[in-house]
Amino acid sequence: MQPSKQPSDYSATELGQMLARGEINAVDLTEHFISRIQAHGDSAVFITTTFERAREEAAASAARYQRGCPLGALDGVPIAWKDAVDIKGTPTTAGSAIYRDAPAAAEDAPVVARLAAAGMVTLGKTNLSEFAYSALGLNPHYGTPLNPHARDVRRAPGGSSSGSGVAVGARLAPVAIGTDTGGSVRVPAAFNGVVGYKTSETRYDRRGVFPLSQTLDTVGVLAHTVSDCFLVDQALRGGRADVPATASGQSLQALTLVVPENVVLDDLEPEVHANFSASLDRLSAAGVKVLRRHVPELDELKALSASHGFLASAEAYCWHHDLLESSRSSEVDPFVYKRIMAGKSMSAYDLLRLQQGRAKLGASLRASMGEAMLVMPTVAHVAPPLAALEDDMDHFVAVNSKTIRNTMWGNMLNICALALPNGLGAAGMPTSIVFAASAEREDFLLDCGLSLANVIQL
Repeated sequence: MQPSKQPSDYSATELGQMLARGEINAVDLTEHFISRIQAHGDSAVFITTTFERAREEAAASAARYQRGCPLGALDGVPIAWKDAVDIKGTPTTAGSAIYRDAPAAAEDAPVVARLAAAGMVTLGKTNLSEFAYSALGLNPHYGTPLNPHARDVRRAPGGSSSGSGVAVGARLAPVAIGTDTGGSVRVPAAFNGVVGYKTSETRYDRRGVFPLSQTLDTVGVLAHTVSDCFLVDQALRGGRADVPATASGQSLQALTLVVPENVVLDDLEPEVHANFSASLDRLSAAGVKVLRRHVPELDELKALSASHGFLASAEAYCWHHDLLESSRSSEVDPFVYKRIMAGKSMSAYDLLRLQQGRAKLGASLRASMGEAMLVMPTVAHVAPPLAALEDDMDHFVAVNSKTIRNTMWGNMLNICALALPNGLGAAGMPTSIVFAASAEREDFLLDCGLSLANVIQL
């Protein structure tokens, strides 16, 4: 460890390597992050901390290293979990005051068990938009985590995985797990200047994960590097997390990126546009083939939603029906309540048209993309100020809609995606670029991502 740096300054991959070399032990590493969480001025980042469990897991990890038998490259590395995921002995609140005193989970969700089996150390459960239904990350029940990059005014953390994005962005945890139904990993990654890895629908076991939309929900990773996502992905798939090969850049010579000329480039903030253009220039100079063309599936999906509503709203209304139609509905965040209740008026015809349309358009996009990936700004703007969002529902709805414009199509068409920081925008806030591949092409995405990050993040 360099004398001027602290453990929290390193990525999960680097921390795993330091643990393996004996430069730090898991107990001291865990205590470092616990101290940072306790000293952090924003108490809204975590809903529940699991420091007792963390200390037990760290001690077990240190003992394995002492015996010379670590469980892999992530053994002893701390992690935080969105409070939509079951962790044994803690309630899963889903960001709702209604579930604040819910019975504690009897078992870890399978994804938690997988990373525990890889030796990772659970620090606690992070905040989120109530029921995971907002791209901006506001929460009136547990407080809204504050974007750690804001220096002028309080700014949105991005949602719904707000606490996970802030935990990594503020270096309270080297890696965190979120869920993504319309952009809820990619948006907080973009707003907080970290890497966001969104998987396709069948990549991980979703049992024990509180649902928003059982069709569209995916589990994803927020971290400092693509390598971190690569290792966590290995562990979540049940394999041994081993250090990935260093990106050679050779894969970029054969890579084609398609920039949609429709929808996703509309109404960009000037700095977002400038940083996106600069990223494309660097990629082209590195040998990547960059094409610009109309992507009709984006227009057709936009029209489909305008005519028939949102699949997530219908499924969320079904899941929360009894609550929303009860006297306790007034306890739900009004911003969230309004969005979910839009599903009440949707017909069976609407639902079937949405399901048929997503299958048709998904197949069409896969056929037209082939081996290529789509690339676009992750969000059209940087993290917005919180005050107006808290005070004006119409403003909240408009900004929320624009925030997920470039991400929500990905869940409807079941893509995997990697959001990477690519510069600073208005008020010194992070901007982001996202690469999207067809469903179940995560291995290809992550392999390319190791090289893409080296070019983008110069």
